Amino acid sequence: MNPAMNPEEKPVMKRVKALFGHQLVWPALTLIALFVIDVIHRANFLSIVMLDGHLFGAPIDILNRAAPLVIVSLGMTLVIATRGIDISVGAIVAIAGAAAAVVLADDPSRIGMALGAALAVGVLAGVWNGMLVAFVGMQPIIATLILMVAGRGVAQLLTGGQIIPIGARGYLVFGGGYFATVPCSVWIALGATLATALLVNRTALGLFIRAIGVNPVATRLAGLRSGAIVFSVYVFSGVTAAVAGILTSSNVRSADGNNAGLLLELDAILAVTLGGTSLLGGRFSLAGTVLGALIIQTLTYTTYSIGVPPEATLVVKAIVVLFVSVIQSGVARAMLARHLLRAFAFVKARPLTGTPE
Repeated sequence: MNPAMNPEEKPVMKRVKALFGHQLVWPALTLIALFVIDVIHRANFLSIVMLDGHLFGAPIDILNRAAPLVIVSLGMTLVIATRGIDISVGAIVAIAGAAAAVVLADDPSRIGMALGAALAVGVLAGVWNGMLVAFVGMQPIIATLILMVAGRGVAQLLTGGQIIPIGARGYLVFGGGYFATVPCSVWIALGATLATALLVNRTALGLFIRAIGVNPVATRLAGLRSGAIVFSVYVFSGVTAAVAGILTSSNVRSADGNNAGLLLELDAILAVTLGGTSLLGGRFSLAGTVLGALIIQTLTYTTYSIGVPPEATLVVKAIVVLFVSVIQSGVARAMLARHLLRAFAFVKARPLTGTPE
């Protein structure tokens, strides 16, 4: 703090520092900036119209396509908060969709059984990952890499290496239907977000997850069953991936064991980190994760809408992610805040120039 600064300027500096120090500021500004680019390129980008009793428009399309990523990222957030990682979620998405499609192929009326099979896949996959990490003591990236590789093979075996079409109308509602004029997938993602937020904010689970992420050894010595909690978050991650598998297979009306959920785990990790969750564990933000998922989907939409060649899309995404990640670092935020405060002080101290009329 500059000792020569006027007393009335000190509250301004404090507010500026607090603003730039908040973990949700930069993800929100990034999302707004993407919206501005889209509006400049297409003036009616934000327009939403009612057609056949359903809402249509670019924002609705972004929310609909971002729903599976939001749900997967919720589970990834809790895993990363415990100093873990789950790179098998994309494979779980493929297996869950394949399991549901196989059930529906025999009898399209077995919608409940198909949903149960998909969710059972998520639970079993989460149990497998959680057991290896929490009880066997295997490194999370290695434990989940096993399922990431083997899971694609399992999905291919279930589908016989073919794309299985899904025609059950009751099942297609989840990913392609509407409720109260809004896509059902958006409602499901909203419900999953609210349920997860209540789970970690209204119970002691959130505190336990943060404690494990900060210091797992001290948590264990304090008598907390850290192994059971770590096991639970991997099961939760598996279930969220299975729900995303249901939405994805329902939306595309088929199950593709090879391409379903491909690289989804990387997008989920990016969404979590863009939202301010620390890869070192202990600190996480569900709201930031949702913002991160929306940034990734909006960025994908923006690159296609402004005519970026498909081969350059991943490069543009990497540049934006790098920029947002850098400005989210504590050092970068402090440097930016310092320069803004200096600019503010310069403007305040600069004498007014001009000739009187």
